[in-house]
Amino acid sequence: MKGPFSRALAATLGLLLTVACAGADRDEGPAVGGADGPPATGDILVEGSIGDASNLIPLLATDNTSHSISGLIFNGLVKYDRDLNVVGDLAESWEISKNGLVITFRLRKGVRWHDGTPFTADDVLFTYRLTVDPKTPTAYAGDFLKVKRAEVLDAHTFRVTYDKPFAPALMSWGASVMPKHLLEGQDVTRSPLARHPIGTGPYRFKEWKTGQKIALEYNPDYFEGRPWIDGRVMRIIPDMATMFLELRAKGIDQMGLTPLQYTRQTENRYFRNNFRKYCYLSFAYTYLGFNLQNPMFADRRVRQALAHAIDKEELIDGILLGLGREATGPFKPGTWQHNPNVKRYPYDPKRALELLAEAGWRDTDGDGILDRNGRRFEFELLANQGNEVRAKTAEIVQRKLAELGISVKIRVIEWAAFIKEFINKRRFDAVILGWTIPMDPDLYDVWHSSKTGPSELNFVSYRNAEVDEMLEKGRSTFDRSERKRCYDRIQEILAEDQPYLFLYVPDALPIFNARIRGIDPAPVGIGHNMIRWYVPKEEQKYVMTQ
Repeated sequence: MKGPFSRALAATLGLLLTVACAGADRDEGPAVGGADGPPATGDILVEGSIGDASNLIPLLATDNTSHSISGLIFNGLVKYDRDLNVVGDLAESWEISKNGLVITFRLRKGVRWHDGTPFTADDVLFTYRLTVDPKTPTAYAGDFLKVKRAEVLDAHTFRVTYDKPFAPALMSWGASVMPKHLLEGQDVTRSPLARHPIGTGPYRFKEWKTGQKIALEYNPDYFEGRPWIDGRVMRIIPDMATMFLELRAKGIDQMGLTPLQYTRQTENRYFRNNFRKYCYLSFAYTYLGFNLQNPMFADRRVRQALAHAIDKEELIDGILLGLGREATGPFKPGTWQHNPNVKRYPYDPKRALELLAEAGWRDTDGDGILDRNGRRFEFELLANQGNEVRAKTAEIVQRKLAELGISVKIRVIEWAAFIKEFINKRRFDAVILGWTIPMDPDLYDVWHSSKTGPSELNFVSYRNAEVDEMLEKGRSTFDRSERKRCYDRIQEILAEDQPYLFLYVPDALPIFNARIRGIDPAPVGIGHNMIRWYVPKEEQKYVMTQ
């Protein structure tokens, strides 16, 4: 899963570079303009993905693949640069009033949608209205419901006014802008843009073969200059082992490695000569989430017991091979918003059984399975197809809970169906999933009790009045120390309530074919300058056909 897109950008941008990865190959490839000569245009970058997209209208999508693709097609008004500074995207500049309540955006002139229609402030106003329309089934309306007034001053000036301070205000306008001329008066849920998007971004949509591939071609009129790589293709390969074989055979150029692939299967001369790999602690975490509408998980003591039953160090050492850190909440360790002092749940099966007994779960009939009021403690744990790390995590969870007398059945589901039929419809007992963590610490869309509706992001149905209050306070002040107090308290409550069992923060392990040059690791990650990636002419492999 992906966090609120208005502040997360594309999937490759939600990552932070660190200096230590076990066994990291630090060869980052030739520098732009180095021994390889000047950058050249041409070629196609082929990326592997375990899951297909679901909807290429960013406003309606909640999955990583959809946002990865749409992030190349659409732009917001602002974005993060390589050093995590907010800079202009469709907006060339902006002014913020002294009280922080009014933002006036000056938009770029000469920008065109991929169909040639000029981009104007009317598109921004239309996107805002579409987002806050109750008929639009989006998970991202929360930030924009804080707006008191939005207005077009002229074709290239857009102004937004808030009635009280809203800390994420500026970066919330990093959300993708939609084309008014194609969506006005239409039912957005039935729009052909879901399958054939038209944006302003560096790449234009070319083709989508469901379950096979999504192809994009460069935008020759992109306002920051045409991308040097002519095309981007995402191949859908649901199995990581198969994807790795495709990488080795050079059928794909880019993928995220598993820890085993990173530490062992790529540590040889062939991979060192033909690929470049990277390692950094990601802005993401993996968790075991409980459907809190299920009576089995309604008692906090049960969730705390399960936290004591899982050995996180075993997960990190056995599955991640040491390439990650323990997660204790929804923020990345080492960032200002992370609270390192929350309640911990060390691996303690005895304490887990005590808590379960307090909640009424005992093996009363001697069959080896805990029961309460005639109901056995058994449930289904969902994981998405193609993610080997999550599948192995589910297996360890299954084994550890079996040792306590809890029966867990693992069910692995294809990604698109996983989201559409199970997560969005709340048809699950528990899930192994992950979130990309946005740069701003606002957690409203994931944890506020008002965000539990269909297709919204609080799909575990968590409700806590104090968390709601802290979320609202945290986003209503610009004072970082006050925000820090709010988010520290939220983390304390989540640690006590355990609506998620926060498992680990994995290292990101991307690998690229060595012919791809210009990759620039930075605090924001490796995707910030992707329009300046290139392949030297003598190494180019593909030609984009018409």
